[in-house]
Amino acid sequence: MDQKQFDKIVERQTPKPVMFFSIIKAFLIGGAICTIGQLITFFYIRFFPFTERTAANPTVATMIFIVMILTGTGLYKKISQVGGAGSAVPVTGFGNAVVSAAIEHKSEGYVLGVGGNIFKLAGSVIVFGVFSAFCVALIKTILVKMGVVSW
Repeated sequence: MDQKQFDKIVERQTPKPVMFFSIIKAFLIGGAICTIGQLITFFYIRFFPFTERTAANPTVATMIFIVMILTGTGLYKKISQVGGAGSAVPVTGFGNAVVSAAIEHKSEGYVLGVGGNIFKLAGSVIVFGVFSAFCVALIKTILVKMGVVSW
């Protein structure tokens, strides 16, 4: 049996995903996560001295904290199995990636296992985020100095 015949057999045996329902589930799960985030933002605005702009940071921290608890208890895995890409909303995906790596490498010890592997995926996200923020701030500073935009 050559590679082409093998590929044909694999293609016949592989179940075809129902894309329409996968997209709907991803939309609903992602929308639910975003709705929870918005409710948390409203909570901070209503009960604490935050504005809509300043409530963003504690909202993100709260969302990451909730996802870390859900990942640790195994509930987020079930949510992501149903929601697929909808559960990978950037904030929740980040929290899930950090805790999943920590749980996976816990058996290797806290320093070399958890500490050495916790930021394998999340580290690149953090570096890219910091670098992107620097570039955007640099471009804005140049545009302000040129008088194109106002501060």
